[in-house]
Amino acid sequence: MKTHKPLTLLTLIFLLCLNLGCDQISKIVVRKNIDTYQQIILIKDRFILTKVENTGAFLSAGSNLPDFVRAILLTVLPIAVLLYGLYFLFTQKRLSRLMQIGLCFLIGGGIGNVFDRIIYGSVTDFMHMDFVLFRTGIFNMADVSIMTGIGLLLTEALLRPKTTTPAQV
Repeated sequence: MKTHKPLTLLTLIFLLCLNLGCDQISKIVVRKNIDTYQQIILIKDRFILTKVENTGAFLSAGSNLPDFVRAILLTVLPIAVLLYGLYFLFTQKRLSRLMQIGLCFLIGGGIGNVFDRIIYGSVTDFMHMDFVLFRTGIFNMADVSIMTGIGLLLTEALLRPKTTTPAQV
């Protein structure tokens, strides 16, 4: 099995740790300084910090599932997917830089949220934006990393030159 050059490997590990670290540090600060459902208005009524503990997935989806099913769907399955993602990231030498960076964001954010589920039994969400036409649920830095990673991967897919197969010629 061929692996990346040492500098590339260190850069990928750094990006993963940077995403995970930003997420976990922000959640530590929020857990210590903001009470549950307390609102701190940062930009008028547009950007608000509100701490909630989310036992479900995105927008609390699955929070009402039985504990065993929720554990499988929101902890065990994501761990398997993240482990495969790490394997793929570190063993595929022909990935574009954009795809590598996108995977680092996606995996780093995923690890942050799974870590919370394992350690705390829920994910700490705390940011809410309301710009009239654009309104979010309450989210965290791991969600920002995940969405950034997805955006980078979609961008890479759209920018990748199309290749023709012999059947198309």
